[in-house]
Amino acid sequence: MTDTSSYWTSPPDRMVHGGMGRCDITVLLPPFAVDARELPGNDPVRAREFARAFGPVEEVLEELGSRPAGEVLYPAERAELDVMVAGAWGGVLGVSDPALADDGDNTPLLHEVGRLRERYPEARIVGRVEVDCGESHTEDIVWLPDGTLFHASGWPGMEPWELTGDPHAVAGALGITGRTLEEAGVDLDAGPEEVDWAGFVSLALGDADPWAWPQPRVSVFRVRHTETATRRMEGLFLPGD
Repeated sequence: MTDTSSYWTSPPDRMVHGGMGRCDITVLLPPFAVDARELPGNDPVRAREFARAFGPVEEVLEELGSRPAGEVLYPAERAELDVMVAGAWGGVLGVSDPALADDGDNTPLLHEVGRLRERYPEARIVGRVEVDCGESHTEDIVWLPDGTLFHASGWPGMEPWELTGDPHAVAGALGITGRTLEEAGVDLDAGPEEVDWAGFVSLALGDADPWAWPQPRVSVFRVRHTETATRRMEGLFLPGD
């Protein structure tokens, strides 16, 4: 396999350290009452445009076909860190990229959602990232068109924790009731390190969550990430190189 980026200092077959869970952003354009199981087919041209404009991506190098959106990316070798997916299903856009992973030194998810909000001010934008660096680190966000948001970043079960905005206001704006939260095992009154933020994000997406079902498909791309994104991934997934 050839090298896809001059920014890497590690060989393409270098084994990745740690693991990655969900690492996605979803942009819901109005109207928001959609069911991901009934979304139109992925538009590969729009998906490529969305991937090309994504902040951590410097260039889309090739398209590698498609896959179900519900299949989580699990990079095993360094070369696979330059594989990301994007989907465009009518009024729903989505991207999943290892470059969103972080260990707490940065907040790449918050940064990229902020950029997307500038492009899509009318959208409901939600994101969740989980990476295993010996311990699990998560970053989650919901940002509504009226500016209501919450952003949480930290190590579940441990302090300190970064929490911005008001998750109760987000729940109220989306009509997520206390009973719904309880049934989902989400306690917004617990310490931020104890809250299932990814579960809360899933409630915010509701039936519109394209990553929860096998029906929506995404386009798969090999990309050259920016130097900043590459350096962050190298430090996170390939320590010691």
